Parts: sequence; structure tokens; C-alpha cells
Amino acid sequence: MAFVPSMRLARITLMAAALGQGALCLAVFAPAPARAETPVHFTLDRKLDGAAAPFYLAIDKGYYKAEGLDVTIDEATAPLEPIRRLAAGGYDMGAGDINVLIRYRDANPGTAVKALFAVFDKPAYAIVARRSRGIAAPKDLEGKRLGAPSAEGTFAQWPIFAHVNGIDLAKVTVETIGLPVREPMLAAGELDAVTAYSFTSYVDLKEAGVPPDDLVVLLMADYGVKLYGNAIMASQHFAAAKPDAVRGFLRAYVRALKDTVRDPSRAVDSVVRRMASARKEVELERLTMAIRDNILTPAVQANGFGCIDPTRLAAAIDQLALAYTFRAKDQAAEVFDPSFLPEAAER
Repeated sequence: MAFVPSMRLARITLMAAALGQGALCLAVFAPAPARAETPVHFTLDRKLDGAAAPFYLAIDKGYYKAEGLDVTIDEATAPLEPIRRLAAGGYDMGAGDINVLIRYRDANPGTAVKALFAVFDKPAYAIVARRSRGIAAPKDLEGKRLGAPSAEGTFAQWPIFAHVNGIDLAKVTVETIGLPVREPMLAAGELDAVTAYSFTSYVDLKEAGVPPDDLVVLLMADYGVKLYGNAIMASQHFAAAKPDAVRGFLRAYVRALKDTVRDPSRAVDSVVRRMASARKEVELERLTMAIRDNILTPAVQANGFGCIDPTRLAAAIDQLALAYTFRAKDQAAEVFDPSFLPEAAER
């Protein structure tokens, strides 16, 4: 009889041990709480168009979310706007003209914004002209009227283009015009040529009824201009505080960029559905022009997306000095930080 309580105690102890083991198993197999996504506020440098497809495709395909990011993207109206937004700290990352950033950093020492990934290995700067006005080559611009919107970045490179092509600036009549009237004035014959992004004006002029065989696109990069173009940038405060988020964003973007190059027609749907009254065939033409002329260049095919050649960047800065007086030219190369680039095999 004396052993009964001990037996009962043993049974209770075994039951408690079993329950304890069961509780441990439940703890092990319980689902982990969902990982909080890092918000990334991203700015474009212009209104939405077909060439921006990879940024939005990465949203639609869940590539940002796979990196633990919650990305929102806003449009802009002028080349300086994204850089000012990043410098002010209201945005985390953005797309913008690296040449505008170089000049801005030089004029505003201490600006905590850097470029991290070259989107346009060749810039979209172009002179778009009418063949019927006798323009087929850069020197043909002498004696002609050139429309130049100051609010768009191409005109800032006009002195470089003129210098490397031997154009006498005194022989070209430059008219400062607003962006909304650029294509209408050229279409109406009030101008002979305009400064523009190639895939913007060319497509818009075709849509305005100008015959394609009367349009000449002099892409500055094909005529001696060594500059890079648009790049993904980041606030250095955000990059320092959230380096994994920056790297994750670039990995997601590269995945979407590769998808876009493989299938532009499907990729452009990601912007068309976000644009009021957009026509897919129009935005697809912009995107295919950007891929052909600005993104998938021989240098990119050899070295991968995103990187910058320091020797070429130095030559580009020398060319910028033809149109801009630097305060500290030797510091301009610091504009690009390659440390966040995805591994070469991914690019």
C-alpha cells in the first residue's frame, strides 16, 4: 500500500513530461511571425512612360516583396526634382540623371545623395530634327532654329555636343521654349530641330502625324558624347541605415530589368495599366527604343547591368566641364558608389 502514492506520483510525473514534450513540439512547429517589410519611398525623374516599366514590373511580380520591401513610386516633373527630394530626406531612393547629380553635388557640397546603379549606359539625350529641313548630321544644324526646353536635361549637354562635332554655336539660333510646345512647334515647322530625350520626342512626333522618314534622331552618345545617363540613386542616410534594403531593391530591379529585356510587350503592361488614356503600342515603342539605344549597349552586354567604368566616367566629367564650371572637379567621380551592386553573376 505504501507504494501506491509513489506509483501515482510516477504516473503523474510521466504525464507531465509528455505534456511538456508536446508543448515543446507545438512551440517548434508554430508559424513564425511575418517579417515586417521595410518601406522604400522611390521617386522617378519624370512623368510615367514606357521606359519606366522595370520599376513597376518588380512591384507586380512581387520581386520587391521577396526582398522584404514595401516600395511606393512617385512621378516627378523635372530632372532636379528627384535629387532635391532625396537630398531633403523625403524620399529614400530614386531614378535620376547622373549628370544633373554631378552638377548638383558640386554646387551643393555635402549633398548626401549618390548614384548606385547605371540604368542608361548611354543617355537618351538627342537632337530630333526634320529631314525635310535639310538636317541629317550634326553640322547641318548650323543656320537652323533649335528649340530647347530649359526644364529638360538635354539642352544642358548641347555645348558638349556642339564642341565634339565642330558646330559653330554662333550659327545656330536657339529658342528657349516650354516642354508642352516642343513637339507641336517642330511638327508645325516653326522649328527645325529640338533637344529632347530620343524616345520621348520621336514617338510623340510620330503620334502627331510627322512621317517617320522625315524624322532624324541624332543620339548624342552616337556622336562623341561620352556621358552616362539615368541612374538609381539613394539618400546616403537611408543607405547607411538600411543597406540591406538598398541591396534588396537593386536585386529586385535587376530581376525585373532582365524580364523586361526578354519580353518588353508583357513588361510594358505594368506601366500602361497605371497611365490614364495610355496606348500600349506607343509606350511599347518608347520602351523598345530605350532598351536598344540606352540600356542594352555593347558595354552592358560585356560587363552586366548597372556598373560604371571609372575611366569613362572621368572622360564624361571632362566633357561636362565644357558646359559647366566645376568648383571641385576632382571630387565629381565620388558621385557613384558601386558597393551596393548585385553580384556580377546576377547582373
